Amino acid sequence: MSNRSHFPFDILTVDRSARLPAHRQLYDTLRSLILSGRLRAGSTLPATRGLAQQLKLGRNTVSAAYERLLTEGYVEARPGRGTWVANLPDRPAPPPGAPPAQNRSPISRRGEALATRLQPLRNPDKINFQPGFPEVSNFPFATWARLLARNARRRSGDLLGYYHFSGHPRLRAAIADYVTISRGVSCSPERVVVVTGAQAGLDLAARLLLDEGDPVWMEEPGYWGARSALEAAGARLHPLSVGAEGWALDDAALPAPRLIYVTPACQWPLGATMRMEERLHLLSHAERHGAWIIEDDYDGEYRFRGQPMPAMQGLDRADRVIYLGTFSKTLFSSLRIGFLVVPDALVEPFNRAVGVTGQFTPLILQVTLADFIEEGHFATHLKRMRRVYGERQKEFITLCRQHLNPWIVVSDSDSGMQVIARFTAKMDDVRIAEIGHAHGIDLQPISINYHHKTPEQGLLLGYAALNERDIQTAVMALKASFTEAGKRRAPKLGSI
Repeated sequence: MSNRSHFPFDILTVDRSARLPAHRQLYDTLRSLILSGRLRAGSTLPATRGLAQQLKLGRNTVSAAYERLLTEGYVEARPGRGTWVANLPDRPAPPPGAPPAQNRSPISRRGEALATRLQPLRNPDKINFQPGFPEVSNFPFATWARLLARNARRRSGDLLGYYHFSGHPRLRAAIADYVTISRGVSCSPERVVVVTGAQAGLDLAARLLLDEGDPVWMEEPGYWGARSALEAAGARLHPLSVGAEGWALDDAALPAPRLIYVTPACQWPLGATMRMEERLHLLSHAERHGAWIIEDDYDGEYRFRGQPMPAMQGLDRADRVIYLGTFSKTLFSSLRIGFLVVPDALVEPFNRAVGVTGQFTPLILQVTLADFIEEGHFATHLKRMRRVYGERQKEFITLCRQHLNPWIVVSDSDSGMQVIARFTAKMDDVRIAEIGHAHGIDLQPISINYHHKTPEQGLLLGYAALNERDIQTAVMALKASFTEAGKRRAPKLGSI
C-alpha cells in the first residue's frame, strides 16, 4: 500500500542551459532523494502530467525519467495506482575494523596513473588552431559514403561478427602495400595491427612491453600523449633532449633503455627531421641494449619540399622498431583508425593483446578504408592535400608576419600540419591560450610538451584545418589576444 508523500516536489528544478538532458537531470535528482531517504519507501511520486506541467517539460521527458527509475528498481508502478518508491534493502555496513570509505582511493594505482595524465581539452565551438587536425572540406565524402554504403549492403558475415581483432585481412594488406611503397617500411600484412588511433597504439605497446619502473627514453620536448601512455604503463621517463643540433643520443645521463620513443619524420613539437646519421646511431643503440623503438610517423606523409624521407623502420636490421601510423591526420580525425607495424617477435603477443584490450575498429569501416586505398582515392587525396597544406602554410605565415610580428616569430616548416610561434618577449603561453579561448580560438601552448627541462613558452599553431577566411579571422583574434594580454600586464597609473 502506498502512502501520500509529504515531500515538497514543487522545489524540483531543471536547468535548461545544462548539457545534461532534462530527463537525466530529473532522474538523477529523484534517485538521489530516494537513496538519501528523503523520499521514503511507499511515498508516491507526482503524476507525470502534473510534474511535467510544473517543470514546464514535455510529458515524455518526465516519463523517460520515471521509466529509468522503474527499470533500475527504485520505484514500482501499477496501472491506475500510480508510481511509488520501492522498499529498498538497507545498504551493507562496513566490516569491523575497515577504514572509512572516504579514505580509500576509488580506483587503483594504475587507474590513478591513467586518470591523471595530461589531456588537453578540445573546443569544437572555436576556430581550431590545435595541431594535427586535417582539412575536411576537401575530403571526398561522396566517394567515402558510396564505399561505406556498398559494404553495408553486402551484409557479409565476416563484417558483422567478432572477427579479425588485429585488423581485417584486406586492410592489413592495403596498409602493408602502402607503407612499403610510400614510407619505405619493411612490412608484410601479418605484421600490421589495426587499432583505434595512434593513442590506442601507444597505450597497447606501452602496456605490452613495459614493466613498472622500466627506463624509457622520451623526447624532450615531446608529445604529451606518448608521455601519458608511457607513464600510465609504469615507465620511468628519461629525457632524450632535442634541439637545434638534433637528438642528444650520446647523453651520458641516459640509462640503458627498455624502450625509446621518437618522432623522426617531423619531431613533435619542434618540427625537425632526424638526420640519417642520427637514425643509424639510434638503431645501433637499440640493437646494443636490446631495446624497442616506437617510431611515431604521424606527419610523415606531409613534406612540402622534395620527397618525404623514408621511415627509419626500413633501415632496421635488428628488427627492433615498432612503426606507428594513423589515418586521423590524413583523412578525418573521428575516423579513429591507426596501425602498428610490429617486429616478427611481437606479432603473436600483439595479436593476442589487441583482442583482450578491445582496441579494434569496426570491420565495416576497415573494409571501407581498404577500398578507399585500393581504388586509389587515398593516394589522390594525399597528393591534393600536400599541395593545399603547402599553399596554406605560406599564406598563414605571411599573415602572421604582417600582423603578429610584435609578439611572435613564426618560421616556415618543410613538413607537418603546424608551425611553432616563439614569443618575442616574456609571456605565459597557457595564459595566452586562455585569453585566446575568450576571443574564439582554440590554441595549444608549447610548454605542455616539456616534462623535465624548463619549458619554452610559445604556441603550436595548427593551420591545416583553416580555410582562407578562417585563417584571417584566427590571426586577427590572436592579435586581439596578445593586445589584451599586454594591457593586463601594463601597470595602472599611480602604481609606480
